[in-house]
Amino acid sequence: MQGDSHVSSAEAHEQAAVESAIERFGQQPGPLLVVLHGVQDALGYIPPTGIPRIAAALNLSRAEVHGVVTFYHYFRTHPPGRHVVQVCRAEACQARGGAALEAHAKARLGIDFHETTADGATTLEAVYCLGNCATGPAVRIDGRLHSAVTPARFDALVAGQEAK
Repeated sequence: MQGDSHVSSAEAHEQAAVESAIERFGQQPGPLLVVLHGVQDALGYIPPTGIPRIAAALNLSRAEVHGVVTFYHYFRTHPPGRHVVQVCRAEACQARGGAALEAHAKARLGIDFHETTADGATTLEAVYCLGNCATGPAVRIDGRLHSAVTPARFDALVAGQEAK
């Protein structure tokens, strides 16, 4: 495929990331999750065009690979925004005001979970425990954990990301 003149540089980059993950992790026992993590670590998402190649390399059906990608909320099938905002939806955070924070986050950003703002700046994701149960509700923005997040604090944190 590398000689295919109508493959864009983005597609070539995706294909290279898929091949690299298969090469690095494909020989491990039960390699599917490890390969998928390798691809997502490299690209930030699992390209749908990579699913058939992963399936073939691991002797799985496309449906099996697609099923795993879509079952786990962690995996994305499209590039995330420049900033990723994850809101904890676990019970402890819910008991400390998480539902109100979720609603506020969606309204503030104008998107739902697993969507990206129209300008490509922010992706909103639900996660089901950030391990910060005693001081929830918790959010993680670009990998950085924040505790006791109120709607006002959420706005300040997001505004700080927008300023960068």
